[in-house]
Amino acid sequence: MLRIMGKFSVNALKSSSLCNKYMYFRNTKMRVMGVTQQNCNLRNYSSPPGDVKSLHSVVNPHISRIRNIGIMAHIDAGKTTTTERMLYYSGYIRTLGDVDDGDTVTDFMAQERERGITIQSAAVTFDWKDYRINLIDTPGHVDFTVEVERCLRVLDGAVAVFDASAGVEAQTLTVWRQADKHQIPRICFLNKMDKNRASFTYAVESIKQKLKTKPLLLQLPIGEAKTFRGLVDVVTKEQIIWKPTSDVDDGKNFERKLLLETDDPNLFQEVQDARNALIEQVADLDDEFAELVLGENSENFDLIPADKLQSAIRRITLAQKAVPVFCGSALKNKGVQPLLDAITLYLPAPNERSYEFLQWYKDDLCALAFKVLHDKCRGPLVFVRVYSGSLKPQSAVYNINKSCTERMSRLLLPFADQQIEIPSLMPGNIALTVGLKQSATGDTIVSSKASAVAAARRAGRDAGEKKRSGSGVDSLLLAGVEIPEPVFFCTIEPPSMARQQDLDNALSCLQREDPSLKVKPDPDTGQTILCGMGELHIEIIHDRIKREYGIETYLGPLQIAYRETILNAAQATDTLDKTVGDKRHCVTAEIEVRPTSGEGATTKPIISYAENVSEVLPKELQGAIENGIINSCVQGPLLGFPVQDIDVTVQSLTVHPDTSHTMVSACVSRCLQKALKKAGIQILEPLMNLEITVSEDHLSAALADLAQRRGNIQEIQSRQDNRVVVAAVPLAEMMGYSTVLRSLTSGSATFTLELASYQALSSQEQSALLQRRMGLV
Repeated sequence: MLRIMGKFSVNALKSSSLCNKYMYFRNTKMRVMGVTQQNCNLRNYSSPPGDVKSLHSVVNPHISRIRNIGIMAHIDAGKTTTTERMLYYSGYIRTLGDVDDGDTVTDFMAQERERGITIQSAAVTFDWKDYRINLIDTPGHVDFTVEVERCLRVLDGAVAVFDASAGVEAQTLTVWRQADKHQIPRICFLNKMDKNRASFTYAVESIKQKLKTKPLLLQLPIGEAKTFRGLVDVVTKEQIIWKPTSDVDDGKNFERKLLLETDDPNLFQEVQDARNALIEQVADLDDEFAELVLGENSENFDLIPADKLQSAIRRITLAQKAVPVFCGSALKNKGVQPLLDAITLYLPAPNERSYEFLQWYKDDLCALAFKVLHDKCRGPLVFVRVYSGSLKPQSAVYNINKSCTERMSRLLLPFADQQIEIPSLMPGNIALTVGLKQSATGDTIVSSKASAVAAARRAGRDAGEKKRSGSGVDSLLLAGVEIPEPVFFCTIEPPSMARQQDLDNALSCLQREDPSLKVKPDPDTGQTILCGMGELHIEIIHDRIKREYGIETYLGPLQIAYRETILNAAQATDTLDKTVGDKRHCVTAEIEVRPTSGEGATTKPIISYAENVSEVLPKELQGAIENGIINSCVQGPLLGFPVQDIDVTVQSLTVHPDTSHTMVSACVSRCLQKALKKAGIQILEPLMNLEITVSEDHLSAALADLAQRRGNIQEIQSRQDNRVVVAAVPLAEMMGYSTVLRSLTSGSATFTLELASYQALSSQEQSALLQRRMGLV
C-alpha cells in the first residue's frame, strides 16, 4: 500500500512540474514538444496567492453585487477569447489561452479543442472589483442553438459580441431574438477592432438597421484595423491607451487619462460631439435625466456629472430601451477590463429582475435546473439557478415536473471542467448539484411538496382539489426551454449486439444532457434512429460516443426529416371487434380530416368533436381518443413521417360497455390512417434560410451553384468588400455543401443554415423521392 501511495505522489509531482514547465515556456513564446495535452489539462487553480487566485477566494457578496451574464454571438466573433481574457484579468488563470492552440478554459471538450469552436456552454464563476460574476460562454453554431436558449433562460444580462469587420451576422440575429424572448438586458462589444477592414461606424449602423435597436455609443476607438491602439470613454472623456511594458503584451498595463484638446484636436471634437449626442439620446429615453438636462445644465452639457449619466444609462439598459456599445480587441488584449466594468455598472443584479412567481414562494426555495452533465465518477451533475431561498448539501428537494423527491449530496461551484465544493448556495447564484438522478433541463425544484402546495394556494390554486399528484402546482412551473424539431436523422448501430445495451445507456445519458437530440426505434427494422439539428450535431454525438463511452458505432447515411400533410378533406369509418379472455371489446369510429386553414404550421393535430359526440362523450374516453389520434399522426401513411397541418373531427363513436381504453385508441388510430390515405398525402420538405458571405470574385460561382440546388435568392447585401447572399434552399440539396463551397471559393466563403419552414414538394419531386425510398432508383 505504501509503495502504491509513493508511486502516486511521485507521478502527481511529475505532472505538476510538467504543467509548470509548460506554463513557463508559453510566457517566453517557446513551444515544448514533449509535454502532452493531457498533463496540461490538469490546471492548478489553488496556486500561491501572488500567482493566481484560488476558486475558494471567490467573493460571496450581497445579491445586489452578483451578475449572471452570458456571452452570445455568431460563430467566430470572439466569445471564448473574450471570456478567457476576463478570467485572466480577474486573476483566476495564470496564462492567456488561445482558441487556435486549443488551451482555453471554457472550451475543454476534445471536440471543441480540435475544431476551435464552442459546442456546449461552459459556466465559470469569478470576481471583479468585489462583484461576483457567474458567466456562461455559449456556442455560436446554429446546430447548438438550444444551448444558448437554455442558458439565456436563467441569466439576468448578456454581452453580445460582434466582429467589427462583419457587424450583425446570421446567428447574431437568432441569439438576439432569443434574448428578446426572455427580456434580457444586454450590452454590445464590438470585438476584433484590430482586424483588417474593421469599421466601428459600419458595425454600429448594422446594429441599428438589422437589430432594430438604439445603440448608445459609450466608447469610441482610437484608430481602426492595424492602427487600433486604444479607446475613449465617451461618458468621462478619458482615453485608455494600452502600452506594453515588455515583450509579452498581456494587456494588463494601460494608461487612463483625461483627453485634452491639445492631445488630438480632431479626436477631442469627435468625442465632444459623441457625448452631446449621447446626452440627447439618454434624455429622450429617461424622464429623470431629461429633467436634469433641461434644468441647471441645459446650456452646457459638460457640467453634467458622469455618475448621473451612468445611472440614467443603467436605467435605460435595464428597461431595454437601448443598448450600450463598447469596443476592443480580445485577441490583442485591449478593451476587456472596461467591458468588465460595464458589466458591473450597467447589467442587472438578480434582485433587479422581476419574476411573478417569487411572491408565491416568499423565502422558500425555488430553483430551475437548466443543464445536465454526466461525470463518470459522480454521475449526473445538474446546473441550477436559485431564484429564492437557499440550497445546502445533504438536503432533500422536490421536483415539481417529475413529482418526486430527491436528495442532493453536494454543491459545486463551476469553473468550466473544474469544480470546488461549497457549503451553500444563496439566491441569485448558479451552481452544480450532485445526486439529482431524475432532474433534467427545465425542471422546477422546490424545498418540499408541502412548500409547492403552499405556494400554489398563494397563487390561487388549491392542489387538494386535483386528483393527479402535482397537477395543482402546474401554475408554479418555471418556463422551460422550447426545443426545435430535428431536421436530420440517421441510423446508429453498435459493433455487435453485445454492445447494444451499452449504446442505449450512452444515448440515454447524451439525451439527458442534450434535449435537442432525439433517439427512437425504427418500428419496421428495429434499428435505432438518431435525430439531430444538423450534420455537425450528429458528427459530434458520434464522436462523443466513441471517446467518452468507448463504443465504435456505425452511422447510416444522413437523411432528411420530411413531413406529411393532406390535400383534401376525407371521411372514414372503422370497427374494431375483439374478444380477449371473457371480455368483448367493440368500438366503431367515424372520423373526418381536413387541411388546416390559416397561416403557420401546426405540428399537432387540431382535434374537435361533432355536437352529438361531445354531448354524450365521457371525460375518461376523451383522453383515449386523443391519444389514438396523436399516435396515428406520428407516422404518416405514405413514408412514415410525422403528419402536420390537419384538423380532425370525431363524427361518431360507439363503444361496447366492457371495451378498454387501449382498444378505443387503437380503433381511432386505425380509422384516422384510413381517412388520411383517402385525403391524398402531400410530402413537405424542410426549407432552410441560407446566408453565404463570399468575395466579389467568387460571387458568380456561388450563385450558379445555388441555382442548381433549387435555391431561391432573396437578397444580395454588401458587407465591406464582401457580398452576403441571402437565399432559401431545400435542405435535401445542401448535403455536403460546405465541401463544395470551399472548393468553389478557394476556402474563402462561409455560410450559415437555419430552418425556415416546410414547403410542399412538386409531384415530380415527390414521385422521385418515393422511388428512392422504395429502392427503385
